[in-house]
Amino acid sequence: MGRSRANSRTSSKATPRTQVTDIDHVQLAAPRGCEAEARKFFGRLLGLAEVEKPEALEARGGCWFRVGTRQLHIGVAANFIPATKAHPAFGVRDVEALYATLEKAGVECLWDEAADGPRRFYARDPWGNRLEFTEPARTAATARKTGKTGRR
Repeated sequence: MGRSRANSRTSSKATPRTQVTDIDHVQLAAPRGCEAEARKFFGRLLGLAEVEKPEALEARGGCWFRVGTRQLHIGVAANFIPATKAHPAFGVRDVEALYATLEKAGVECLWDEAADGPRRFYARDPWGNRLEFTEPARTAATARKTGKTGRR
């Protein structure tokens, strides 16, 4: 008792060595009846494969998708409010192509001009949750070779 919050975050004596080693899945909330839109947006538009939910969880609604070696769970929230700041960031192979695909589908996208480093943009899922898409493997040399160096 008496330790400040800042000290507990920086002191090695404050907490035992962490046992958390990875992220298994990320869950986004959505309103009841979201499944068809989730399958269209995350399945068909983003190309994520759906993962079968355990039978015991089917009645809760929502659906799950595979993202690389992880999962994205779309879960139903009774009093749904979209997350407009907190968000998952998805690594993508070709951020420019995904931006164009989403825009063509009517999804409003916004390039992040504030941060240096990997090219990234933000969009919203069908229910207004914020999503980030970034191409972390892109290097300045790769961008120069493809001619995609300018910020929009």
